[in-house]
Amino acid sequence: MNYDEKELNEEQLLPLKQTAGAVLVTAGAGSGKTRLLTYRVAYLIEKIGVSPYNILAITFTNKAAGEMKERIAGMVYGADRVWISTFHSMCAKILRMDIDALYPFTKDFSIYSESDSDKVLKDVLSEYGISDDKIKKATSYHLSNWKNGSQTLEDYVNTHVDEYDIRKIGRYIMSYQEKLKKNNALDFDDLLLKTVQLFKKNPEILNKYASRFEYILVDEFQDTNTVQYNLVKMLASVHGNVFAVGDEDQCIYSWRGANFQNIFNFKKDFPNVKVYKLERNYRSTNEIIQIANNVIKNNTTRLNKNMWTNKTGGDKPTLYNAYDERDEAIYVAKTIEKLVFEGYDYKDIAVLMRMNALSRSFEEAFLSYNIPHRIFGGFKFYERAEIKILIGYLRLFINPKDDVSFARIINFPKRGIGDGTIEKLASLDANKSLLENCLSENLKENTTLYKKFQGFVDVFNQLSLISQKPLGDFVENVVTKFGIRSAYNPKDEEDLDRLMNIDQFISSVKEFESLNENATLGEFLESITLKSDNDEIGQGGAVTIATVHAVKGLEFKVVFVIGLEEGIFPISRALNSQAELEEERRLMYVALTRAEEKLYLSYASKRYMYRESQYQNPSRFCREIGLLSLEKKENKSYNADRTFSGYSSYNYGNNFNKGYNGYKTNSNIENNDFGDYFSSDYAPKKPLFNKTEFLKQEVEDAKPKKDVSIYKVGQKVYYQRFGNGQIESISDDGLVADILFEDFGRKSLMLETAQIDILED
Repeated sequence: MNYDEKELNEEQLLPLKQTAGAVLVTAGAGSGKTRLLTYRVAYLIEKIGVSPYNILAITFTNKAAGEMKERIAGMVYGADRVWISTFHSMCAKILRMDIDALYPFTKDFSIYSESDSDKVLKDVLSEYGISDDKIKKATSYHLSNWKNGSQTLEDYVNTHVDEYDIRKIGRYIMSYQEKLKKNNALDFDDLLLKTVQLFKKNPEILNKYASRFEYILVDEFQDTNTVQYNLVKMLASVHGNVFAVGDEDQCIYSWRGANFQNIFNFKKDFPNVKVYKLERNYRSTNEIIQIANNVIKNNTTRLNKNMWTNKTGGDKPTLYNAYDERDEAIYVAKTIEKLVFEGYDYKDIAVLMRMNALSRSFEEAFLSYNIPHRIFGGFKFYERAEIKILIGYLRLFINPKDDVSFARIINFPKRGIGDGTIEKLASLDANKSLLENCLSENLKENTTLYKKFQGFVDVFNQLSLISQKPLGDFVENVVTKFGIRSAYNPKDEEDLDRLMNIDQFISSVKEFESLNENATLGEFLESITLKSDNDEIGQGGAVTIATVHAVKGLEFKVVFVIGLEEGIFPISRALNSQAELEEERRLMYVALTRAEEKLYLSYASKRYMYRESQYQNPSRFCREIGLLSLEKKENKSYNADRTFSGYSSYNYGNNFNKGYNGYKTNSNIENNDFGDYFSSDYAPKKPLFNKTEFLKQEVEDAKPKKDVSIYKVGQKVYYQRFGNGQIESISDDGLVADILFEDFGRKSLMLETAQIDILED
């Protein structure tokens, strides 16, 4: 084994050895908190003699949990007995053992993915005669907000009485919960909520776990919501030994319930808590650390920390003033080319943005420059239609009450079973699930109905009699005997892709089986449902394109932070709220501290937004980091005539002055004057822009736009780039549509400019 405290610095050793009572460690970005947590577990086992069985470590991603297990295993014996998991995985495990104390749920409950839950909510609202997407979004928001709090639904509704239609929404939520209960299913938020309810209603069950866990460790404590914090307090109610590590400067998830005040509450709820700081950064160069400190020091609600590092070298971060979004993307693409030539790998590089909508120009530029890239947050493997169908089949062998899965699979392959037939099936016995009715003797009394389902029933009964082990063979049997492969034409390119995806799925089952001795089908399904988005980010030889939220906890050798303009980063809604502005600043801090060696920042003078090109103000964060000042420039006023790479000047008039008010840039800014459009390193073979092209674009922008009122939510459409899809929502102004494409997932498109054909109303 390889336990060596010399790997830790003085700051880390102090909290490591504080083993009595509650400990709070406020750890700056890249300060080695993961190493500290790992050594803390090893120290408890190796030096204090704590049984691994009595230690609980909670992380926020499965990837982090896996890495911690691996590191501990290399340091001490018995690491496999330490309970290391995410909050959701921990609660799923507890509920698998004890949920039957919450009638009528049973241990074989299904865990619904986001799309499953969305389908249930849509069905509920449809039963109320509601198709308005605004109401659906409002209900979804309040549903999650309620579950992540600590109130009953009634109390929640009463505390939100001023919000539009809250009492109606409360009824929709109740109906949604009843439907989940009928299906013996939980959504993601339920995993936490039901565990709290289980503990409150059954003190003896709580005591079983609280007595077991002598030591509890919690990573990313600033990201805990109210329910998660309550779970920690409950589990610590016997021994009180909680080791919480967090950074209030990195709390960026308040929009989904995270409450960084939990760090401050922790000091109140755990008397005599010992507080320690980790301020030394091991990740980034001093140049990067300094500008990160410059930004975050402007927040008022924070503990007094100041990061430092001994890591020298590295270039100064640069700020690039792009002409527009296209120029910004080309600059990034050409810089990446240069970096790769210097020896960097594509996977070392990340392009980060405040919102996904900014990714389009980078996708196009990277395709033009043959730069391999991955749009993080795109259509995930387990969300592809053919995979969801296969998962639906498998779920029914675990949970026969899962009506959502039954409805998804019953007419695939085609069996001539539509909504009307399903309604007739449901009416056989309202107290039974669709599958239970399908397998009942009552079905045989309805000859017409029985003929529809007979083939499915015969196969299901046949497969139910055989063992589910080995898992890979069982899944292969399900695919073969239900004729799932035969539904696709291998000569069709798209169908061939789907068949390959099915094969990949079977392969993933076999891989899971090889890594987990005596694995069950239920365990496999749970593992893929609980899989976190950023468990896969940064993998493969490709540049990562992602929002800042998506890369929390990750690091890259090179980081580009783009779109640094007021109203974008910080986002417009934060401009009139101090609390939201401070969260935006924390988000900027997170973006900056993802970089290890090189950091590139950029903003555009002009960006196409809200159906027109608009002149943009640089973000206030550019000024705070010290790369842009508000001093008036001598002899160079931004409202003067401008010259592009030797072309004659073009007067922008007052519009340009709107975007710039005489900003002065320091020596670190690239391209601070359009007169020298590209430095020699990035100079293209021909100018990217000229006066003629610019004026032509202005004319194009002034042309009458097409009628967007023809587009409606629910329409099936075709877009050449992404293929067939369905409109899920349209913005309030009717200009932007969210479309779920069959093969490319959810995309946001401008209805005025995108050539979208309506296939079916």
